[in-house]
Amino acid sequence: MLLDNSIQLFQQSLVDKGRSQETIRGYLMDLTQFDKFLTQLYNCPFYVEELCETDIEFYLRMLREEKGYKPASVNRHLHSIRSFCRYLYKKGFIAQDPAMAVEALRKETKERTYLNQKELTKLLGAIEQPLVELACRVMGYTGLRVSECTNLKVSDVDLKNNLIHVVGGKGNKDRSVPISKVLKPYLVDYIDNWRPRTKSEFFLATKKTGKLSPSYINSILAETSQRLKWDKVVTAHILRHTFASHLVAKNVNTANISKLLGHADVRTTSVYMHSDMKNLQDAVNLL
Repeated sequence: MLLDNSIQLFQQSLVDKGRSQETIRGYLMDLTQFDKFLTQLYNCPFYVEELCETDIEFYLRMLREEKGYKPASVNRHLHSIRSFCRYLYKKGFIAQDPAMAVEALRKETKERTYLNQKELTKLLGAIEQPLVELACRVMGYTGLRVSECTNLKVSDVDLKNNLIHVVGGKGNKDRSVPISKVLKPYLVDYIDNWRPRTKSEFFLATKKTGKLSPSYINSILAETSQRLKWDKVVTAHILRHTFASHLVAKNVNTANISKLLGHADVRTTSVYMHSDMKNLQDAVNLL
């Protein structure tokens, strides 16, 4: 079977498993690049039955040495290839899994970048686009991923109960994040006074496209960082790190931080949910 055709089958299997569009897009980008590499290397269409451990190692070496990919990026490609080969093997398309013995690279250990409270306040005050500023404020005070933030629906923001419901987050998991006393007035003001009149179901709505895009938010953050003459370029993910770092500084326990960030499934039985949500509400109100 042609590698290109098997990638399409793998894509459908991910859809059937309910994987998010972003996860599927990531796999497809990595595997399409892998297919292109093998096709150019052998100067002909590549068949999955011919795939071997050496092909994978050669590809990863090319990413590292010729394209200058960092270990984390190389390992992401390896993860995609491993998942793909595991699928091929289980379906009987290949006799053995060639990716099983390929070792990942040791990641570089470096401290995560985040903003202190003064920097966060300065950044938010410097963003010139009101809707992007609000999105960044939401991420900075809830720890939402940028895709989770831009995908919020109006119905997901429960101002009565001070909760933001993240539906289909990373790993297709749902969670609820409390709205802090610091953040709530900005959300209320937005809903009451300046949310555009649009049929868009997205909370952070725009008149033209209906919603903000993660790439636009990051471009505005980069532009704002440059205007502030900061050495570090702030990204939406740094706002997520900032939220977590501030909670750590306030001695919030790791279990609550993990739940707020969506690193674990926070859905529990209803008898525990009320008590647990009170703890989470107290945690974000420490900011």
